[in-house]
Amino acid sequence: MEWIRITAGEEVADFAQAKRLADAVAAERVEEPLLLSWFDRGRGVESPAGVSECHRGCDTPGYVDYAAARGGALVVDIGQGAYVFCYRPLGEFA
Repeated sequence: MEWIRITAGEEVADFAQAKRLADAVAAERVEEPLLLSWFDRGRGVESPAGVSECHRGCDTPGYVDYAAARGGALVVDIGQGAYVFCYRPLGEFA
């Protein structure tokens, strides 16, 4: 998967703003991007919920591994892991 790391300061105030930024980046790099998984460190939540439970102590977070196993093509990491979004092309889901 391609990784895009965006250093974000105060300009990303919350999850909704981070998602809009990640969606815009994904739209430039992936044809018809489909969000597979995400992580919000500040709130301590991820989607799908509980996907990292089996990955404690692993190098790859569960939300990234989940996306990779489902055709993930792009990871957008905002603020050094504060928000992470994983996308794939819509492809056969269309």
